Amino acid sequence: MARWDFLSRRRKREVQLDPELAFHIDELKDAHIAAGMSPEEAHRQAMLAFGGREQIKEELRDVYRVAAIETTLANLRSALRFMRKSPMFSLTVILTLALGIGANSAVFSAIDAILLKPLPFPDGDQLMKLDQINPKLKNPETAVAPVRLEDWNRMNSVFQAIAGYYTQDSSETSGSLPEKVTEGLVTPRFFEMWGIGPELGRDFTPEESRFGGPSAVLLSDLYWRRRFGADPHVLGKKLWFGKDSATIVGVLPASLRFTGIEADIWSPVPMDAPYAQSRASTWFNALGRLEPGVTVEQAQANMETVQAQLAKQFPKTDEQIAVRISPYKETMVGGVRESLWILFGSVTLLLLIACTNIAALLLARATQRQHEIAIRFSLGATRPILVAQLLTEALVLAVFGAALGLLVAGAASKVFRSLAADLPRLAEVHLDFRIVLYSLACALAATLLSALLPALRATRHNLSGSLAQAGRTQVSARNPLQWLLVGIQVMLAVTLLAGAGLLLRSFQELGRVSPGFETAHVLTLHISAGWGETGDMKGLTQRIYKDLDYLDAVPGVEAAATSANLPGVPTQLQTELKLSEGQADLEHPIVAESRFVSPSYFATMRIPLLAGELCPKNSGEPGPVCVLVNRSFAAAYLPSSPVMGHQLLAPPHSFLPTGNIHGMVADAREQGINHAPGPVVYWCFSAPMPDPYFLIRTRTEPVTMAETVRRKLHEIEPARSVFDIMPLEQHLGDAFAETRLRTVLLTFFALTAISLACIGLYGTLSYFVSVRRREVGLRLALGAMPGQIVRQFFLQGVRVSLLGCLAGLVLSAGFGRLLVGMLYGVSPLDAVTFSGVVLIVLGVAAIASLLPAFRAARVEPMQVLREE
Repeated sequence: MARWDFLSRRRKREVQLDPELAFHIDELKDAHIAAGMSPEEAHRQAMLAFGGREQIKEELRDVYRVAAIETTLANLRSALRFMRKSPMFSLTVILTLALGIGANSAVFSAIDAILLKPLPFPDGDQLMKLDQINPKLKNPETAVAPVRLEDWNRMNSVFQAIAGYYTQDSSETSGSLPEKVTEGLVTPRFFEMWGIGPELGRDFTPEESRFGGPSAVLLSDLYWRRRFGADPHVLGKKLWFGKDSATIVGVLPASLRFTGIEADIWSPVPMDAPYAQSRASTWFNALGRLEPGVTVEQAQANMETVQAQLAKQFPKTDEQIAVRISPYKETMVGGVRESLWILFGSVTLLLLIACTNIAALLLARATQRQHEIAIRFSLGATRPILVAQLLTEALVLAVFGAALGLLVAGAASKVFRSLAADLPRLAEVHLDFRIVLYSLACALAATLLSALLPALRATRHNLSGSLAQAGRTQVSARNPLQWLLVGIQVMLAVTLLAGAGLLLRSFQELGRVSPGFETAHVLTLHISAGWGETGDMKGLTQRIYKDLDYLDAVPGVEAAATSANLPGVPTQLQTELKLSEGQADLEHPIVAESRFVSPSYFATMRIPLLAGELCPKNSGEPGPVCVLVNRSFAAAYLPSSPVMGHQLLAPPHSFLPTGNIHGMVADAREQGINHAPGPVVYWCFSAPMPDPYFLIRTRTEPVTMAETVRRKLHEIEPARSVFDIMPLEQHLGDAFAETRLRTVLLTFFALTAISLACIGLYGTLSYFVSVRRREVGLRLALGAMPGQIVRQFFLQGVRVSLLGCLAGLVLSAGFGRLLVGMLYGVSPLDAVTFSGVVLIVLGVAAIASLLPAFRAARVEPMQVLREE
């Protein structure tokens, strides 16, 4: 058997160069001695005539290099001829690889942009998120108080800068209609912390960052282009917010939109303002940039020391507070990491199925080319040369498939945007040279996976055996390898189909859940407002109630309410509460979800009142607030006493007032449709925040009322903008966009996989029918019934599919465990899903097997026996 270890052959050539050169020099030296020269002179003349040893060796290497290049070019020409001679075969391979490589490259482009690439800022790995937490609470994250943020920045020794921000929606009123703009309010050092500066103009001055200083704003790049048409003379112009104005002093670079913070304009927050001096007032999301060389662990230890010092200095406000530090990139993308890797694993299985399918095709093709290969052996070709030619043919097909796959990947990125528009860093997902290199790597891997084994098998036979097999008079031998490849395809397809089935079943179960409120005919919207309005809670509450009264009077509106959060959209605001003294054990706090709603919320969402009474309107005056609790709260904390009449005490330094329980309502899935109801406390005051969600129940389809509601609100609130108008059902759908993305893509991959597997089964069975035509003809001539022929080939295909299904179920059990956190109401070993998958695969496989089996039974015995 010929060896094809190219590296070994190259090393042998290098070793043989010196002896070969010495031999030729000695021959020339002997000739000079025979002509009468002395040995020394003969050696000198031989060396002069022969030339430099290293020069000759390099010339010989060039000969080998040129030969290798010529061989490669010849193989490429042969591969292109092969494509022209077998267009249907080539097209099948190219399309199969285009689908596999394209889908794989598309998912990898998302993983690369979202998970692998660093943030597009200088030393992005130094950016950290800082959370002020109370470890004793179930949901401990809180924003950071302004004075505490300044203390952290002043006292730490591990951060270059710590800064904070928050956002609010405002109305810019310089146009004919108020325009909603999202305003980012930032502390000093914010843009320094990101490592960027304005692209046009300047940053905020110290005077502009002081209380009572000049008002100034920076524009985002998108807002500058959208509102001002990228006018370079925008500096000095003013934006108006009701009676107040702010001067435009700069335009920020486009890279700022990759922070994950959505804002149209940016304004400074005066840290010296009187209202910013309370340690109990928590406003800011805190970010920081580490000093070079500092690790997260070192930063965590340093900030714990800083906070311990503050706890001693301010025990009332800081004793229960701790600091948590995490990489900012991780806080942005950590939630989608598992889903993306699941999709990447799935699409890699799809590529393996495509490669296995192509390997089976190439095996069948190589068998048909045995006569050609045998003739080339007889003409002196070596096994390495033939293997290189066959691999080159496969590589050319794979490169064409990868090129077409890049187009598939480009189209697939649009699917990501449509199915999950809220994926973090989605704007960074695009095709670049990294994705092109990855696609070429996939092409090379696909070549090795699909073509190496067929190439080795096609060139392993001796010359006489290959020539003998070329005759039509030989009955075909069995080839278990091709059936093994079909079984592998079925196994991997069952794995993907089972995963997709579990997600679909989970989605189905989720659709059957009653949320505890009616989602249909509910329109949601925001009315722009700023956090500064919370300084006058009475005025803010009255303004919101006035808006609700006006909406109630609009024809076609049944009821209107406000809520800080949308019902059914996953959110959590766990609050630690206590019942007033004498009514419960004060050592065991109550932990419940807090929802901040207007009294009309229950009528609008149609949540039934079970006991007590609904809350009256609150005027915004200080004092106890009316609260309602749900059935789960009563069962957990007041199982043996009436619900009404109890008083709830909020934690110290909380913005929550004391609450008087007036009644009990039915359980509703407020924290998300996929979460069972837990204890909930409804605080009936409309202004925990300046711009709550407005929920409007309409008598007709909500979208038909959108423009009417917008115009009516403009009449009463001409200086405010109305935005984010959409049905509640659309919000609920968007809340599960990531789940929808997983389900849709995994289902597509699974259907593609089962299609490829059945095509592979059909192709393999058709090939065996064609090469065994003489055998079938002989059997029919000797009295075999057509039904027996059909049964033989049919059972062969179904048997392989059944074995593949059994192996696939084993893999599916492991795959299902990876999905367990993504399932609702379905076990990862769901028998209904697994049995349904097996029935589907066997049914499709049976159809794919029947067609070649019937074709085998229609063979004409006499015609086959006359064939030479």
